[in-house]
Amino acid sequence: MNSTATSHETAGKWWIALASLLLVCSLLVGVMIGPAGPAWWRVPLELINRLPFFSIHSGLTDTDWSIVWQIRAPRVVLAALVGSTLSIAGASYQGVFRNPLVDPYLLGVAAGAGLGATIVITVNRSGTSTWWIDPLPLAAFIGGLIAVLATYVVGTTGKGERSSTSLVLSGVAVTSLATAAQTFLLQRNSDVVRQVYSWILGRLSSATWGDVRLVLPYVVFSTVVLLLHRRLLDVLRVGDEEAAALGVNVSRVRLAVVIAATLGTASVVAVSGLIGFVGIIVPHAVRLVVGASYRLVLPISLLFGAAFLILADIPGRVLDNPAETPIGVVTAFLGAPFFLLILRTRKNER
Repeated sequence: MNSTATSHETAGKWWIALASLLLVCSLLVGVMIGPAGPAWWRVPLELINRLPFFSIHSGLTDTDWSIVWQIRAPRVVLAALVGSTLSIAGASYQGVFRNPLVDPYLLGVAAGAGLGATIVITVNRSGTSTWWIDPLPLAAFIGGLIAVLATYVVGTTGKGERSSTSLVLSGVAVTSLATAAQTFLLQRNSDVVRQVYSWILGRLSSATWGDVRLVLPYVVFSTVVLLLHRRLLDVLRVGDEEAAALGVNVSRVRLAVVIAATLGTASVVAVSGLIGFVGIIVPHAVRLVVGASYRLVLPISLLFGAAFLILADIPGRVLDNPAETPIGVVTAFLGAPFFLLILRTRKNER
């Protein structure tokens, strides 16, 4: 028994190391490739040149370096933050609700964020360009949190209890209401439909270091809380009654995980738009290779999710040059077949 546990733990460490290496390679590839700018092979030479005690002539001009550092680098870092957050949030939701088909947008955060963004765009998007703080991500963030709060209020029973089923059903209701309100606004303001849908389909092309600094505190807080609860998520796998018998406060754990996952999701959605399927694809792929234990699923999903979205963003940058394919379209092309495969697998298991 101890030998099996030790072997599993060793394999888990190797997978974490492999995922970390994949993330580093993805970051490097992400800053090397773009529709414009220096030749890809010059970028790693310049990165080495900027390390202490190294001096290599890369041939990059100041303009080339500005393209790498001010355009590509923040986009790649933001993609890593968004991918890691959606992946670990999706895995956490799947653990707390014991449903592998759950994604980070379950409780209405996507619909709420979309409604908030639509309100800003339809009211007067051009008139807010001179504001100190861009109201679009702020409105999306607030809209996502309000939607989740509404889901929790609606999903609370008369005795003040919140079951997994009631939360899921209330999330569906709140999502439908927010989507209806968004559709009503778009019908009355048809001139902004293109702007709204470009945000809904996901956008990393306008990423800046300011966006990275904006979401980083929320992403770090959310990630730390979720990682601290990964062992408790393993206990919840046996069921609420059994977990309570083992001394776990099921309601507190569920509340903490849902709040942390929602906070992280709302923050990244506010700056990236809606990027679907990441929270389903990555956790399932991780489970296929490391097993179902959340002690490994959460940290490895975090790393693989970051690498996945960085790599998924590259085709969108270069395939339709000089235009760009929204990142949400790329992840949907990859995620929809995977989702159908999961459904088919679950039917066969039954």
